[in-house]
Amino acid sequence: MTPDHSAAPSPTHLRRAAFLDRDGVINIDHGYVWRIADFQFVPGVVTAAAELAQAGYALVVVTNQAGIGRGMYGEDDFDRLTAWMIEQFAQGGVPIAGVYHCPHHPTLAQGDFRRACSCRKPAPGMLLDAARDLDIRLSDSVMFGDKCDDMRAAQAAGVGLRVYLGKDGHAAPADACDAAGAGLRFASLAAAVSDPGLRAQLRLAPSPPDLASAHKAVLPPGA
Repeated sequence: MTPDHSAAPSPTHLRRAAFLDRDGVINIDHGYVWRIADFQFVPGVVTAAAELAQAGYALVVVTNQAGIGRGMYGEDDFDRLTAWMIEQFAQGGVPIAGVYHCPHHPTLAQGDFRRACSCRKPAPGMLLDAARDLDIRLSDSVMFGDKCDDMRAAQAAGVGLRVYLGKDGHAAPADACDAAGAGLRFASLAAAVSDPGLRAQLRLAPSPPDLASAHKAVLPPGA
């Protein structure tokens, strides 16, 4: 259900969000993942997300999905996988506030999907839509992504903190991406949320658990 925004919320009632890219951050990026059978969580991601949720962050997924526009899978396939993913997070005690996706591509998509748009990262459209829909204060929010385009989108949207993660949780990113202010770099969401310095910035409790090992207990069987 779309929230009623007939009356704009007071700035004091806006909430902070943790924006998450999907492929490479939440799940292993096997390339255009749209089947449940191909969806494999990055180790520690559910437990790390739970910590962010417990600290008051609205968890919002923002993901480019040009595979839809290119005809590799449909919106119904994406919706089916998204509903399953949200349920897996819920079983781990993690509420997902919203999932935003962009099906467009300026050159490779088909039909109406083939266009330049304001939603495909590095454009900030998905984050701006989420801020409007979910009453989010972008300046007090954080973006976790494994591509420089994630960082650029967050910077363009006015997201206050941008955390650059390694693809699939293997190692911290090596490319510069300095122009997007991506100075904070970690191998994975679990590694980022375990870091004492970042925890202080995110206003998390000072003593992190072992997120990578705890992940095994939190994920539902088969996830």
